[in-house]
Amino acid sequence: MVRAGLTTERVVRAGAELADEVGFEHVTPSELARRFDVKVASLYSHVKNAHDLRTKIALLALDELAERAAAALAGRAGRDALVAFADVYRDYAREHPGRYAAAQLRLDPETAAASAGPRHAEMMRAILRGYDLTGPDETHAVRLLGSVFHGFVSLETQGGFDHSAPPSQQSWHRILAVLDTVLRDWPTS
Repeated sequence: MVRAGLTTERVVRAGAELADEVGFEHVTPSELARRFDVKVASLYSHVKNAHDLRTKIALLALDELAERAAAALAGRAGRDALVAFADVYRDYAREHPGRYAAAQLRLDPETAAASAGPRHAEMMRAILRGYDLTGPDETHAVRLLGSVFHGFVSLETQGGFDHSAPPSQQSWHRILAVLDTVLRDWPTS
């Protein structure tokens, strides 16, 4: 019998909170069961196993990021849209490091297609249409932006910029300005 008050949503949200506290790689059903003061078997009414729990946390993170990004992009184009979109990812990673790590989880093709992942890609492609990028160049630019955003955020959250000047905030603004310039002056094949 399922313990009163324990739902899949509650289990996944608690798992996401745990990921933010201890790191996504340390989220396990047994650790989560301790949080709820239940036996691990009680969680298996809501998640199949550790992989299923981690996948559900990743899907939650992707949904949260998509909602934030959509709200930030509303009514924006060009550089304003680029900066807003980038800031959403950076802010989310800083506020929710475990969830951000979860959003990087490799999903099977079916799960990925049903996730908010395609919505993220479509928002990025919408931003790039403001720079008149299409076809393969659009794909290259999506990969460039994703690499820069994720690379910077990963280095920053791991303390990679803590011991040097100028502050990382200044670098972030400069990098976004450079990306805007690159996208406006994208070389033709």
